[in-house]
Amino acid sequence: MALPKNKLAISTSCLGLHSSHKLDDKIRAAARHSFSGIEIVFGDLERYSNAHNIPLAKGAEEMQKLCREFKLHILSLCPLENFEGTKTLLKNRLQVANQWIDIARILGTTHIQVPAQYGQDVSTDEETIVSELQQLADLASATEPVITIAYEPMSWSTCYSTWESALHLAEAVDRPNFGICIDTFHIASKLWGDPALESGVKPNAEGELADSLNRFVEQFPLDKLFYVQLSDGERFDPLYSKAHPWYLEGEAPEFTWSKHARPFPLETDLGGYMPVAEMVQAFVVEKGFKGWVSMETFDRRMREKEFEVEEGAIRAERSVEKLRKALQTGETNL
Repeated sequence: MALPKNKLAISTSCLGLHSSHKLDDKIRAAARHSFSGIEIVFGDLERYSNAHNIPLAKGAEEMQKLCREFKLHILSLCPLENFEGTKTLLKNRLQVANQWIDIARILGTTHIQVPAQYGQDVSTDEETIVSELQQLADLASATEPVITIAYEPMSWSTCYSTWESALHLAEAVDRPNFGICIDTFHIASKLWGDPALESGVKPNAEGELADSLNRFVEQFPLDKLFYVQLSDGERFDPLYSKAHPWYLEGEAPEFTWSKHARPFPLETDLGGYMPVAEMVQAFVVEKGFKGWVSMETFDRRMREKEFEVEEGAIRAERSVEKLRKALQTGETNL
């Protein structure tokens, strides 16, 4: 049985991306469709609070109560973006982070997810980055309950775009509440997929991904793996180029891909083609990871007002079953 010891969560980003898609509806839908945890996107919480004309802290309190009613664990508050290395006053960034930490404690969540910096005009000095992240981690542990920082290497991140580089950074930060969130999309779009190629696959991709997964199983310390996120990626048609309707000057192709075309794992009918099952086999099964596994997708179809929150939850549940079957039967490609 795939994922037998792993509790399953889903990000609110998977359940609708239009401003009309309500956070409380997303929570109820997740609970109805076999998920025991949820990742709350900060923007969703802001929209809920604004719509009800209440302070953000009050909105967080209400969502915590709703999740408790439906027996949903709040896995993370996400994403606190572009924190480290940004050329603004660190004092101001820490003030913002402290607000997030306060909200996280009201929610009763375990983690704040921090994607690795992806700005261009930023510091790449590792000593600076380590110091700033140490201060963030220390702020999150200064008061009980301790909030952990789940740092996510993204395929377009400026300095830390692989699990190896992110692990190196985590070891340098050297705080027990600072660890890594691994996302299948970022691993695959960094090492394996290419939306500009007819095949959709980089040269030597199979071997490079397999080697990376083997190293992960052998080398990654379990105490630094906070949770695993899952999504697929669509093959581009037409191929990615400057003429593509999604093209933005200066934006990394992987970022463009992520914003528009990340369906649930194994949604082949929607163009999904990444080797998600192979990555889960390594990150979870072979590694012996017993922690949380969470769905995190960004599907352009969900930006439509007509999209229904319930449909997102149904698709996610079907995706989990497809993934379980693929792992049970060994139907993987690497």
